[in-house]
Formats: sequence, structure tokens, C-alpha cells
Amino acid sequence: MKTITDKNRIEEIFNRGVVVDVLPSKEEFIKKLQSGERLKIYIGADATSNSLHLSHAKNYMFLEELRQLGHEVVVLFGDFTAQIGDPTGKNAARPQLSAVEIKKNVKNWLKQIKPLMNFADKVNPPKIAYNSKWLSKLTLSDVIKLASNFTVQQMIERDMFEKRWNENVPIYLHEFLYPLMQGYDSVAMNVDVELCGTDQTFNALAGRLLQKRLNNKDKYVVTVNLMANPKTGALMSKSQGTGVFLSSPANEMYGAVMAQPDEMIEVLFVNVTRIPLSEKKAILDLGPRDAKAKVALEIVKKFYGEKKALAAQAAFVSQFSKGELPEDIEVKTLPAGSQLISGVIAATMGISKSEARRLIAQGGVKIDSEVVKADGNLEIGKKEILFQVGKRRFVKIKAE
Repeated sequence: MKTITDKNRIEEIFNRGVVVDVLPSKEEFIKKLQSGERLKIYIGADATSNSLHLSHAKNYMFLEELRQLGHEVVVLFGDFTAQIGDPTGKNAARPQLSAVEIKKNVKNWLKQIKPLMNFADKVNPPKIAYNSKWLSKLTLSDVIKLASNFTVQQMIERDMFEKRWNENVPIYLHEFLYPLMQGYDSVAMNVDVELCGTDQTFNALAGRLLQKRLNNKDKYVVTVNLMANPKTGALMSKSQGTGVFLSSPANEMYGAVMAQPDEMIEVLFVNVTRIPLSEKKAILDLGPRDAKAKVALEIVKKFYGEKKALAAQAAFVSQFSKGELPEDIEVKTLPAGSQLISGVIAATMGISKSEARRLIAQGGVKIDSEVVKADGNLEIGKKEILFQVGKRRFVKIKAE
């Protein structure tokens, strides 16, 4: 398949502000793209949660732009590596998930990224892969051979390991295996390029080393930003309530964008819209509210189409300017009887019970317009009960 080598188009993609760095060099990689050679490019992610957020969305949008240039792109689901758990900088190893949980998460993720990539393209569709296909077949002998390519000193250099080592926090042996497994993905698929967030650079470089040693082939590593708040450095996080999640209905997604801090407007504009950069100043000059509204409309349109995006915008204006309730509040059913309020919230809004309890303690939950002051039992019957979590999330609950 012939690739598009137009210099202006390639530079427009790479100069938007999504890309942080390219290893070994951005200049070399752009020349490679301009050469006409068709490259195999992938992005991998472990399905460790049931929903992606906008910072993930920008990765798939960028990958789609490379696919549109004619390159082969692969969306890799780490269904095997998710069972190991990518190491974190926290005081504990990441929880290991069951195969059933991972399979459910993968199904949700596929649904969420389909608006971002043209999987229906008959000529050059994105490919989907699962690393259990090759990682589950590795023998102990294979793993030992992979491990022989790295030293303990190299592993300790990873920032999160170094932090935990210095703080005398346990580092489990299986966590050292994670970079080996993710690195082997590059070998198994024999890729030319890996796209990843800056937090995955260590793992991607492990793959670059293995690709060179085992396949005698160089691999480019393209790192993209993590959409941090420019003032606080905070990343999108479900537990901190800073995320805009792709599983959200149109109205909720629009409201979640509008709820982002003003300093995030430019970050969202650059990363998850494709409004020309030449229009950025004019839009930002509209002021925070109107600029955010334009960005929110563009983002929701990408996932739900123009009609639903405009309806979400109208609903937001009606709800927050006139104090009205949304017209299309979802109704969910639960078993009849007494249930903890936090459990009801967790079951119907896709958050953990601990997060639900935190929201209750902060006064962020209302039942039939009354603020819930403490977690407690609630009787679920035939009559609908209106739950409100935060300013934008509503659900009606009744007995099955």
C-alpha cells in the first residue's frame, strides 16, 4: 500500500503538541515517514479499568492520523500483562486482575475507541491484537533468556523502582518481569514504531533493546504527553474526579469537559480536538466559559455526532443556567430491599464503594434533592429514587 509522504501534512501531525519526543530522534523519524516506507506502528494498553479517559483518547486519535497516512497500525490489548500489573510509584504493587475482569474491560474499551478510529476501512483498517497470544506460550526457559538481556541495576533505574527502593518500600520480583513482557510485544509483532505515554518510556525502550537484539531491527519510540494540568501537574484520574471518561453519556461528557479547570482548555483543544491551531488564539480569547463550550461541543461531537452534541450543549445550558433537571435521566433497577447508599452509587454509577463513601463525606451526593450527610441504609422499592452525584451525574433507581 502506498503511503502519504506530504511533508506539510506530516509536520502538522507532529507539531500540534501531542508528541513529546521521538527516540532516537524526531528528525530521523519524520524523514522515515517521508521516505514512503510503510511502517508497522502500535500502541499497547493494559485493560486494568472499565473506562478510558480523554488522555487515552488522544493516543488513539494520533494513531489514527498515522494510519491515514497509509501505515499499518495495531491496537494492542495487554490482556496478559494486565495480569502481571505495570509497576507504580505507589507504596504497593498494582493489583493483579483476573482473566474475566480483563475480558470485560477489553470489550468496553473497544466500544469506547471505535469513534476515534476507522475500523470499517476496507483497505487499511486498524488491527487488533492481544499479547496473551504470544506471552502465554513463553516457557520458563524463554523468560530466563529475555531476563538475561537486562541487569538489576537497569531495572532499579526506573523512576518508580528507584523511589520505592530509596523509601524501603517492597519491590516484588514479578514487577521486574513486566518490562520484559511489554518489551517482548515489539519482538512478537516485529514492529517499526511504538507509540506510548511518557510514563511508559522505560518499557518501550526495553522493547527497543529486545527488538534490536532478537530481530536485529531498530524501533522508533514516539512518546506523547499525559495531558497534565499546567498549574497543578495533576493528571486525569477517576479517584480525584479530574477525568472525562469515554464511557460517559453525551450529556455527562459535555458537563465533565465544562467542569475542567480553565487552565485545561488549551490542553484539551490541542490534544482532543482537531480544530486548526490557527484558530486557537481566537477561541481562547472568547473567555473561559465560551472557549470551553466550543471545545466541549467538538469533543462530544467526535463520540456521539453533531446532533447529540448540540442536544448535550442545550441540556447543559438549561440545567445550569435555569436550574432544571436533565430530561433524559437514566433509570436503573436494583434488587428490592435495604441497601447501603454507597453500594447503590457504586452499582449504578460505575465507581468504587470507597469513592462513593468519599463523595458522601464531602456532601457530594443528593437523594431526591436532599444532601446525604452520612452513609446508611436505603430502602429500594417500586417508587423511583433520584440520585445526584456531583453537579452533573443523575440516575433514577427503583426495584427490579
